[in-house]
This record gives sequence, structure tokens and C-alpha cells, in this order.
Amino acid sequence: MEKSLLVAGFGGQGVMLIGKTIGYAASKADKFVTFSPAYGSEQRGGTANCTVVISDKEIASPIKGMIDDLIIMNELSYERFSSKVKKGGTMVINSSMVLSKCDNKEINVYYVPVNDIAAELGNPLVANIVMLGAYIGISNILDKEVVLDIVKYNLKDKPKLIDINVNAFNKGIESVK
Repeated sequence: MEKSLLVAGFGGQGVMLIGKTIGYAASKADKFVTFSPAYGSEQRGGTANCTVVISDKEIASPIKGMIDDLIIMNELSYERFSSKVKKGGTMVINSSMVLSKCDNKEINVYYVPVNDIAAELGNPLVANIVMLGAYIGISNILDKEVVLDIVKYNLKDKPKLIDINVNAFNKGIESVK
């Protein structure tokens, strides 16, 4: 099994945190993993994306022409990357910020209003964790508890934020059931 994932949005949306969390969780689950970040030239608000490859075997190359799964956090990223998903692949779209609709019938597309869900939880900054939960709920590529352990570990120095992030993750999973 080898699965490639591209996470794309703009700086400040937590795109890299989604990718790193999935990468660390895959490593904890004894998988081979690569993480390749890419940043726009702007410091904040510019484009940001990362590619994560997870495999049961050594990974020959972290560079992928076409990808299995795509997480889209904003409209510009949809325009840039939506054509990169393989036939049979999956695209998870932040429908709070992306108005475009995908008409590619050869891929699985999910629309999740992650910003709206985060706002309902009382903290718009957890939209990325809502998306992380949605993706894990859809893909089942990693065990939910392993991913949650990494989310909690990332917040070990900010214990007051653990509950809201766990709730955001679980809401993301619920949103795709």
C-alpha cells in the first residue's frame, strides 16, 4: 500500500500542521512516510502546500505527478491542484471557502464546511483540525486514536487547547459519516 496526499491552502490555515500530523501518525503506526512542504514567497497569506506519502514499503520518490488524495482549504488551491487527483482518488474540499464544484466523476469528492464547524465550536483557528478529522474519517488510512495522540502531543505545551482540538477532530469525523 502506498498513498499520496497533497494538502493545499494559504499560509495561516494550518496546512503544514495537517500534513505533519498525518506524517507523524503514520510514522507512529510503523509506516514509511515522506513529508514535502512548499511555500509561496509571501510570509503569511501566500500559498502553502505539502505532500505526504505513506507506504508499507520504502518510498522510492516523494515527488508525485498525480496524487491519490487532495485536501483543499481555499479557492486558489482548488484552481491550482484539483486536476492532480488520480482516477479513483479522493478530494476533500473546505466548502466554507471554496465555491467551485468538482465535476470529475472519476474521483470521490467531499465538501466539508470546516470553517463553519470551527466557528460553531467557538474557535475559527481549529478549522484545520476539523479538516484533519474529516480526512481521517473518509480515508481510514490511519487509526483515529493514533492521530489524536499526535494532536495532543503537539499541544503538550498548551494544555488549554487540547479539548477544543479533540472536539474539532471528532466533529470533522462526524461531518463525513
